[in-house]
Parts: sequence; C-alpha cells; structure tokens
Amino acid sequence: MIRVEDIRATVDAYLIRHPDEVGRLAPLTTALDADHDLTSRKTLPGHVTCSALVCDPAGRVLHIRHNVLNRWLCPGGHLEPHDTTLAGGALREITEETGIPVSALRLIDEVPIDIDVHPIPANPAKSEPDHQHFDLRYAFTTTAAPQVVLQTEEVHDFGWLPTAEIEPAWLAGRLTDPQWEIRAG
Repeated sequence: MIRVEDIRATVDAYLIRHPDEVGRLAPLTTALDADHDLTSRKTLPGHVTCSALVCDPAGRVLHIRHNVLNRWLCPGGHLEPHDTTLAGGALREITEETGIPVSALRLIDEVPIDIDVHPIPANPAKSEPDHQHFDLRYAFTTTAAPQVVLQTEEVHDFGWLPTAEIEPAWLAGRLTDPQWEIRAG
C-alpha cells in the first residue's frame, strides 16, 4: 500500500530537481498537507494517478486513445490498493492497458519525469464530479516496439508518436535530455 509519506517523498524529490514548479504543484502539496488518502479515486477535490511515457529505441512515445475522454494519452490511471510503489502503479497500468509485459520495460528513474495537475470532467456513469488528477509521469524504455494488446474496455487505439509530437511540448525536451537516457537501443 502506498502511503501519503511515500507520495510526499516522491514529490519532494521531484521538486528538488524542478524547484520552479512549486507554484504549479501547489494543489498537490496542499492536498498532501491535508493528509487525505490521495491514493483513492474517491478523494476529492483530487487524487494521485500514475502514468507512463514508454519510449522505443527510435525515440517514439506510446500513446493510447482513451474511450471516455476520446483523447490520445500515455498509459496510466488510478492507483490500486495492492500497488506498493508509485512507479509500480504506472507499470501496472502499462501492462493492463496495452498488454506489454513487464519484462519488455525498463524504468528510467524512481523520480517522475513530470508531475501534472489537470482537471477531469464529471463522469455521471461513475457518479464522479469534476475533480483534479495529480498525475505522476514515469519514463520507461523498451528495447523494441513490443506487440500491443489493448484493454478495449478503456482504450480503442494506440500509436507510437515521435517525441516532437507529444504534449505538452516542453515535456519532449525532458525526454531528449541526456540525463534521462531515454533511448533504449
């Protein structure tokens, strides 16, 4: 089980590398100070999610087409009670949504490559109001573009997009920064 202290330590490590993002992450740090269970999707006005930027040797990033949001996104989602690490939650989401085996993936760093705070629209089908996701984005590499088997309940397409086409555009700069050693080949 992931504890608030685990999330706080990860956010603190991230902010040491990116001190200019303190203001942008204020909603997350405020939620951490409130000591709520940020691993539960029922925690409002926001909760932690984890996603993965999976890069192949050609420098392309795996994207999935989300059924509900009908947008291209990186694999990711809500934490589960059995997740023991935040990066492990991102890894689980990759395998669930794409069928890519754990053995085909390598985590670049236990510190996320990005943390994003973004709004999620209300979902009446799940009785969920508007809320925020505090999305911890982890970078993974793969030695080849592995076979993808989609979890069609949640996603309906996938693509390997060139790094230059990912959003937000500044994130492409992080993926190509030599400190991350993103290209797996």
